[in-house]
Amino acid sequence: MEFDLPAGKYIVAVSGGVDSVVLLHSLLQAKDAPKKLDAQHPKLEFVVAHFDHGIRPDSAADCDFVRQLAAHYGLPFVSERAELGVGASEAKAREARYTFLRHVRIRYAADAIITAHHEDDVLETIIINWLRGTRSRGLSSLRSTVEIRRPLLGMSKKQIRAYAHAHNLRWREDSTNTDERYLRNYIRRRFMTKLETPMRKRLLDLSAQAAQVNSAVDALVREYLAQHMTAATIDRQIYRSLPPEVSCEVLAAWLRNHTQATITTKTLLRLDGALRTGRNGSLVDVAKGQSFRLTAATAHLQ
Repeated sequence: MEFDLPAGKYIVAVSGGVDSVVLLHSLLQAKDAPKKLDAQHPKLEFVVAHFDHGIRPDSAADCDFVRQLAAHYGLPFVSERAELGVGASEAKAREARYTFLRHVRIRYAADAIITAHHEDDVLETIIINWLRGTRSRGLSSLRSTVEIRRPLLGMSKKQIRAYAHAHNLRWREDSTNTDERYLRNYIRRRFMTKLETPMRKRLLDLSAQAAQVNSAVDALVREYLAQHMTAATIDRQIYRSLPPEVSCEVLAAWLRNHTQATITTKTLLRLDGALRTGRNGSLVDVAKGQSFRLTAATAHLQ
């Protein structure tokens, strides 16, 4: 594998499963590859980070496995255990994991976080977001960013497993991966196994197109937010002048920047309706203890 990583320090998220084990191995293979004749080999540093959600009784063994793997490669290792419990949602687990990874990044003054998301994850996320009603935004939600690098997005799960077997790698299997009470597992087992190559390609093409459109829309939305909204206040009169589809994009961007709200179509339509027609003096729940206090002219976040 070839990775286009600038020189720097990176936090590598390693769960112990096949995806992250392959990610770590391939990163180190790229790091130690022979220098090209006409280019200086970049200096790369990696820190292995493992988050134990505290959901499974055998998860401590995963942490031990990753600790030994990091020691085998001579890499720094950091871990944290939470006690989310068996009934923890996927969203809660993801939020806790990324909070940990961001703290580790700050602690080590790293340039970015690297995760093992791959092509199948992209397709699963597209299907899940469609089911949740996140519209075009959900088509391109799983991509590399400045903060989070995802170098395996071009590889399928099948290719990852083939790489692992070809290099005689060992990994841990997550016992919850067969539990269809988790939506992602249900999609993976019921839909992904029936998704043939032409449809996979079609969905990935749609995702790429949506990413381009969303990037252009984001630029316009950022400009609008800078001119007409603050971190705490929305001007309701200006907001009402926007067409509904545009106002929902603006609202979604504002919520992502200033609240902890989960962005779904249901949430956007509820809050959009409140901003347009809510009564003066009313209080509208946003998320996690945050609310809008409505006046005739503004919506104030508190």
